[in-house]
Amino acid sequence: MNAELIVLLVVVVTALGFDFTNGFHDTGNAMATSIATGALRPKVAVALSATLNLVGAFLSVEVAATVAKGVVNLDTVSGEALLIIVFAGLVGGILWNLLTWLFGIPSSSSHALFGGLIGASIASLGVNGVVWDGVLSKVVVPAILAPVVAGLIATVGTWLIYRITANVPDGQKNTGFRLGQVGSASLVSLAHGTNDAQKTMGVIFLALVAHGTITADTAMPFWVKASCAVAIALGTYLGGWRVIRTLGKGLVEIAAPQGMAAEASSAAIILTSSHLGLPLSTTHVATGSIMGSGVGRRGAAVRWGVAGRMGVAWLITLPSAALMGAACWAVAHYIGGLPGVLVVFVALISLSAWMFLHSRKQPVDPSNVNADWEEGAVPTKAETDLAAGLAAGDLAAVDFADIPAPPVVPDTVPDSVTDSVTDSAIRGN
Repeated sequence: MNAELIVLLVVVVTALGFDFTNGFHDTGNAMATSIATGALRPKVAVALSATLNLVGAFLSVEVAATVAKGVVNLDTVSGEALLIIVFAGLVGGILWNLLTWLFGIPSSSSHALFGGLIGASIASLGVNGVVWDGVLSKVVVPAILAPVVAGLIATVGTWLIYRITANVPDGQKNTGFRLGQVGSASLVSLAHGTNDAQKTMGVIFLALVAHGTITADTAMPFWVKASCAVAIALGTYLGGWRVIRTLGKGLVEIAAPQGMAAEASSAAIILTSSHLGLPLSTTHVATGSIMGSGVGRRGAAVRWGVAGRMGVAWLITLPSAALMGAACWAVAHYIGGLPGVLVVFVALISLSAWMFLHSRKQPVDPSNVNADWEEGAVPTKAETDLAAGLAAGDLAAVDFADIPAPPVVPDTVPDSVTDSVTDSAIRGN
């Protein structure tokens, strides 16, 4: 086994690693609203999403055929040099995915991948290594349009839903739309598989062509499809609970009708982009849809501060991943050959392990993913005074009026129970 073959194997493993992070980073795009409204239990939701991601990955290769084409100019390089560029780009994408996951920010895995490849290409080939017109048309413009279009569709859909069902009792309405959410969330998961899994297929295909294993005219090998499908499904099954929490509880306090409207609009846009071969950011689409569902419901609260932080993350994803990709290429290139690739690979594993261990200090999992968003926030002065007063046995200085009242009904009580209790109270039973 020669050094170039080992480099190819490392690139393929790294690509599947990126696919894995893509899966758990983007689980929230499909299932966050269904989990938040109680339409699906958390573990059932991620299992269903993983299964449909697996199926979706086999339905189309249109997106795989367009990945990197017209964005980075790799025609002037081949062999091990091209493999190192692809490898460095993948590492940059993985590191940015993990970093944003650690902070619970639903950033774009697509932009992380493109950013890593762009940075590695510039470091290796100079500014001519990037097709800037392609970056504008395939990355920047869709990034601007996707959340706006998705938001508008979800806004109109949510408004229509509440208008049409205005006379339907809330309990019956929520039950019906929760059932509808199972179908719409499933469709988003299927659509995600047809779009995001294809991106890694395209990268592995590019690496195989660079190595000379296949030619550019060869059909996509089945093992590439299968391995990418399994990798993204496994990542989805583990569930990116930190991102799911942000999308489901942090952005909008969402009800079942809103959730169904958001998921339906996301599925329609993602499936359309997959059919056209456009590597769209499913994160941008899903986030825009969720925000639109908040705008479309009268009285619903959109947390614009959370949305603003997400917007900043979206703006810096491409350049940040590009810097990481360029740095990884520089290390691999200047050490040289297989040793350079292995050094970067070990660094990737070490940094990934550190971020995972750091995340365990404040774990988010199925048991607390639906906790009130305010939990974990910095306590108010009144709450701090209360804690100090309880400890000292002196409550005289505590201003109880400033302490937020607890919710009337805990989140752990199903809506069906609370609806029946409310109905009984109205009837005087």
